Amino acid sequence: MRGSVAVFLCLWVVIAHAETPESSTFGPTIPNKTPAPGQAPEGMVWIPGGEFSMGASTNGHGTDEMPMASNDAEPVHRVRVGGFWMDATAVTNEQFEKFVRATGYVTIAERTPTKEEFPTAPVENLVAGGVVFAPTDHEVALNDHYQWWSYVKGANWRHPQGPESDIKGKEKYPVVQVAFPDAEAYAKWAGKRLPTEAEFEFAARGGLSGKTYVWGDEFRPGGKWMANTWQGKFPVKDAVEDGYAGIAPVKSFPPNGYGLYDMAGNVWEWCSDWYRPDYYKALADKGGVANNPQGPDSAFDPAEPNEKKRVHRGGSFLCNDQYCSRYIVGTRGKGEVNTGTNHLGFRCVKSSESNEKRTVQAE
Repeated sequence: MRGSVAVFLCLWVVIAHAETPESSTFGPTIPNKTPAPGQAPEGMVWIPGGEFSMGASTNGHGTDEMPMASNDAEPVHRVRVGGFWMDATAVTNEQFEKFVRATGYVTIAERTPTKEEFPTAPVENLVAGGVVFAPTDHEVALNDHYQWWSYVKGANWRHPQGPESDIKGKEKYPVVQVAFPDAEAYAKWAGKRLPTEAEFEFAARGGLSGKTYVWGDEFRPGGKWMANTWQGKFPVKDAVEDGYAGIAPVKSFPPNGYGLYDMAGNVWEWCSDWYRPDYYKALADKGGVANNPQGPDSAFDPAEPNEKKRVHRGGSFLCNDQYCSRYIVGTRGKGEVNTGTNHLGFRCVKSSESNEKRTVQAE
């Protein structure tokens, strides 16, 4: 229905016509020394901002080999972001429910599509719902994602996997099946906003420089699971070696260096930037350090040029070393703005007053 299933998959397809950069060098992260401006808003942590190397290397380039990382995350380039507050966790079901009760908001997945929106669609297909992952009952080739993704009538944030599912007892789980406008509406109500892609990556790195994961270079340091990902044969059965089949409650895994939870794995998260695979190259071609980049002016995905997509970050519980490795910090996802899934959520940020003043002066 709303957008193609392909737009929110954990894909690692390399854009065939993209040029390979000559260098993907990670420089040091240089955090700002400005202290947090006062007491932290509830549930948020201070991210100091600073200058860092943004992006990820594909196989054979740069100082760290990033297996299966898409080259839409190259070239690695220098970026500077200001300090900001960030939610320590993805927005949870109980937090989103408070918003809905206070405002009466109805998410896109709960709204019945209209003939005006989809003039060529058969009437019987105009039903409210969302896209849901379902494991296959046997091993399949990984070249057709429709084998494990489908549009499910009645799937929404209250019923993430369809009408037979619910969120009872899952108050501390990330809310999912939220489209970009839903996330924006929540952020506005909460007096916050969605993070830029640059802010998300700076925060995810937790002060580290050029590491493969948000916690370092080893996937399981000391044998410890650091994020909620997929184990076992994909997409047949998650072996649950990390303790969770599907989404985990927030704070189930260790935080990163800034005290942020689940910045890799568990659920994808919306960012405010439009998606373009060539955006990093455009920034790098300008030279110097990109200052608080806000993303391109418009969206473009060569794979689906008619779809308006925003950036996803962080990977999800479906990411694995067979089909997707987007738990690697610096890698990117993308999604059609009006489409939610059962592995996509969001978290919010809040600018410091000093940053807001600087932004106004710059405009």
